[in-house]
Amino acid sequence: MELRSTITCPVCHQQAVEVMALDACQFFYDCKACGTRLKPKAGDCCVFCSFGTVQCPPIQMGASCCK
Repeated sequence: MELRSTITCPVCHQQAVEVMALDACQFFYDCKACGTRLKPKAGDCCVFCSFGTVQCPPIQMGASCCK
């Protein structure tokens, strides 16, 4: 199980390594560089699945999305 994911802001392309919770999805993420609030893309359960290098732990474990 990988708990670190690098989120890339689609607006300013800033990258940040974040630690994910084991049992929850993160629906919002505020870019530390430009302040843009990221939300999951349609069909994704969280910002890590949409903008991260590693999907969230529930998806890694084969569970359904946290919607």
